Amino acid sequence: MFTIKLLLSIVPLVISSTIDQDNSSFDSLSPEPKSRFAMLDDVKILANGLLQLGHGLKDFVHKTKGQINDIFQKLNIFDQSFYDLSLQTSEIKEEEKELRRTTYKLQVKNEEVKNMSLELNSKLESLLEEKILLQQKVKYLEEQLTNLIQNQPETPEHPEVTSLKTFVEKQDNSIKDLLQTVEDQYKQLNQQHSQIKEIENQLRRTSIQEPTEISLSSKPRAPRTTPFLQLNEIRNVKHDGIPAECTTIYNRGEHTSGMYAIRPSNSQVFHVYCDVISGSPWTLIQHRIDGSQNFNETWENYKYGFGRLDGEFWLGLEKIYSIVKQSNYVLRIELEDWKDNKHYIEYSFYLGNHETNYTLHLVAITGNVPNAIPENKDLVFSTWDHKAKGHFNCPEGYSGGWWWHDECGENNLNGKYNKPRAKSKPERRRGLSWKSQNGRLYSIKSTKMLIHPTDSESFE
Repeated sequence: MFTIKLLLSIVPLVISSTIDQDNSSFDSLSPEPKSRFAMLDDVKILANGLLQLGHGLKDFVHKTKGQINDIFQKLNIFDQSFYDLSLQTSEIKEEEKELRRTTYKLQVKNEEVKNMSLELNSKLESLLEEKILLQQKVKYLEEQLTNLIQNQPETPEHPEVTSLKTFVEKQDNSIKDLLQTVEDQYKQLNQQHSQIKEIENQLRRTSIQEPTEISLSSKPRAPRTTPFLQLNEIRNVKHDGIPAECTTIYNRGEHTSGMYAIRPSNSQVFHVYCDVISGSPWTLIQHRIDGSQNFNETWENYKYGFGRLDGEFWLGLEKIYSIVKQSNYVLRIELEDWKDNKHYIEYSFYLGNHETNYTLHLVAITGNVPNAIPENKDLVFSTWDHKAKGHFNCPEGYSGGWWWHDECGENNLNGKYNKPRAKSKPERRRGLSWKSQNGRLYSIKSTKMLIHPTDSESFE
C-alpha cells in the first residue's frame, strides 16, 4: 500500500514536468537534445513505477486469496462441528422422551399401588374392628366360662366355646398375615416413590444439560446405581412353595418367558427373568441391548446386581452363585452383531464363591461362533475398584466388571456399549466385543448370558 501511494504521488509530478517541458519546447526556436533525453528518463521512471505497482497488486491478490482459503477452511470445520452437535442433541432428545415415557409408566404404577394400599387399609380397619368385637365376645365368654367352672367344676367345656376359640385363633392368624402383607405393600410403595423421584431428577438433569457439555472420560467414575424396577406383573409369588429356579417353574406348567420369584436352597427370595428357548427354560443373568444401563459399576453392585429385569441388567454374582451351587449347570452366551447376525456358544462351567472372587472355570461344549474365553483356566472376576491380589490388573480404560486370567483380552461383555459410529479401533476393543482365538473381532450390538441345569428332572 505504501508503494502504491508513493507511485500515485510521483505520477502527477512526472506528468506536470513533462507538460512544462513540452511548453518550453514550443517557445524555443530550436529544441535541444538534452530535453529529449530528459523526457525518456521520465518515461522510464513512470514505467518502473507502474511495474512496481503491478507487483504490489499481484502480492496483494495472492495474500487475499490465502486469507479467503483460510476462512473457507474454518467455515468447513464449523459446519462439521455444528453437524456433530446436532446429532448429539437429537440423541439427548430421544433419551429425554424415553425417560418421560418411563416416568409416566411409573406414575401409573404408583397410582395402582396407592389404590391397592388404600383397599388394604380399609380391609385392615374392618378386620381390626371385627377383632375388637371378637375379643370382647371372647372376654365375656371367658368370664361366663370361669363362672361355670367355679360353679360346676366337673362339667366339660361346651363345644360352642371350643369352636369359638378356634375361630378366634384363625382370625388372629389371618389378621397377622394381613398386617404383614400391608407392611410389605408399604415397603414396595416407598421404594416406588424413591425410584420415581430418582428418575424425575435424572429427567430434569437431562433436560437442562447443554449438548456442548457432553464429554467422555477414560477414567472410571462413581457409577449411578439403578435398582430393579418391577414394571411387569411378577408371576409365581407365593409365601410357601417358592421354586428353586426357572426349571421348577417350567415343570409346574409355566411355559411363558417372564419375571418370576425364586428361592434357591439356603437363600433369600429374589426375582429373575426366565427365558424359554426352544422348549427349554433358561435363567437370564445378563442382558445388553441398547446401552441404556451403565455397566461401569462397583464391586458391590456387581456382587448384588443392578439394572432392570425388563431391560439391561446384571443379576448379581451372589445370586448367580446361589443358583448354580444347587447342581451342575450350562452357561449359554448369545451374541448379535450390527448386521443382525446371531451367534451362540455353550459351556459347562464351575463358579466359586466370594472368597475366591467368584472364580470361573469353563469348558466349551457347542456353538456357532469361535470360542474367545480361555478354557480350563481360573478366571477371576475383577472391577475397577476391586483388584484380586496376585492377578493381572486391567487398565482403567477397560470399563465394567469381568472374568480375567493373566491379561486383559478383548472379550468383555460388560464393557462400554459402543454404537456403530464409534470408529476408533482402541475404543471398539475396550467396548462390547468378542475376539475369537483365530483373531476375528466381532463388534456386538446385544448380548445374553443364560444358565440352565444339566439335570432338569432334579428340579421337580
